[in-house]
Amino acid sequence: MTRSEERTIERAEHVAGGAGYILKEALLNEQERGGHCKMFSRVTVPAGSELGYHEHHGETETYYILSGTGVYNDNGTEIPARAGDVFFCEDGSGHGLRNTGAYDLAFVALILKK
Repeated sequence: MTRSEERTIERAEHVAGGAGYILKEALLNEQERGGHCKMFSRVTVPAGSELGYHEHHGETETYYILSGTGVYNDNGTEIPARAGDVFFCEDGSGHGLRNTGAYDLAFVALILKK
């Protein structure tokens, strides 16, 4: 178990070549995630920022949108994104996410190794 006040938030600039920055809050530490889970984090994309397009090899990634609005890039196809949406990037595919709204876009990211 972790409590919000115990977790740290990491700022990452121009992730995968994207504009601006993102904030990553690891919800579980490496030991808790075990060998199969590479990442389980809350990610915040401020207005005007994006997580650039990138590919996954040997792993999958799922985004569960918590708040905000944006555009999800699914292998070059742009799809509107809003709270409640779930996006899945399979092994060998690519994706990205751009905040197009006036407020933060927040989501839970889960990366599972193959």
